[in-house]
Amino acid sequence: MYVCLCQGVTDGQIRDAIYEGCCSYREVREATGVATRCGKCACVAKQVVRETLSDVQNAQAALAYPASFVQA
Repeated sequence: MYVCLCQGVTDGQIRDAIYEGCCSYREVREATGVATRCGKCACVAKQVVRETLSDVQNAQAALAYPASFVQA
């Protein structure tokens, strides 16, 4: 879905920016150009960033615990 019509930025592009290393809304904005013209999309863009960062953090937390195996 298009988040920013002025710059043609989609939610997928915002997520990709985070997966590629952006760690904040500011970094995503610099990388994608989202909300740099009229700014009407900023609330939705920030929501996508928050949700994606939360998903990434939860996935990393799940991997932080070593798996335990029971020898048969």
